[in-house]
Amino acid sequence: MTQQHTMDELIRELQALAQTGLRYAKDGYDEQRYGRIRKISFEMMAMHSEASVEAFADFFIPQEGYATPKVDLRGAVLDGDRILLVQEKADGGWTMPGGWADVNEAPREGIEREVYEESGYIVRATRLIAIKDRERHDYMPKYPISLFKMFFLCELLGGQADPDMEILDVGFFSLDDLPPMTGSRTLVADIEMAFAARDAEHWQTYVD
Repeated sequence: MTQQHTMDELIRELQALAQTGLRYAKDGYDEQRYGRIRKISFEMMAMHSEASVEAFADFFIPQEGYATPKVDLRGAVLDGDRILLVQEKADGGWTMPGGWADVNEAPREGIEREVYEESGYIVRATRLIAIKDRERHDYMPKYPISLFKMFFLCELLGGQADPDMEILDVGFFSLDDLPPMTGSRTLVADIEMAFAARDAEHWQTYVD
């Protein structure tokens, strides 16, 4: 039986084919064709979401080479019954601190740096609690690329609230008093998972 693909899956495949094709293009004609395929993928994603073609192009076109998933790091910093969240300037929503994994930086180092830069708090990553394929969960909007999200449980060591230029505010919140979440970077289910991982005697890392 032929597998039925969703529109999001087809768009991501077009984007990956175009990106890889541009990497191995043999001449200007190949570059033109694969460039058009990539543009089509952005136009299709814009039609399928609330974002503009320009928004997708600005965000994704810098990617080059063989298409592979990007990696997003998120830190769950728990203090008793509260979790550290930051408010993004981009959309006003709240999220666990984090960002893209960087070259020449281990995931643990990356999330510790991201938490400090975005919130001002010093943490130590103690446990990998989940690796999620973003497109298999309810994050919105959908992206025309594959993206893995790595969630780390982090121990609070010190520091104080000191948001960077991309963050509006920083705070600790309980599960029953969460602010509006971004939905793009962090779901309420991610926060629930973080508390469950912290409280479990033996936590098995969730992997899609």
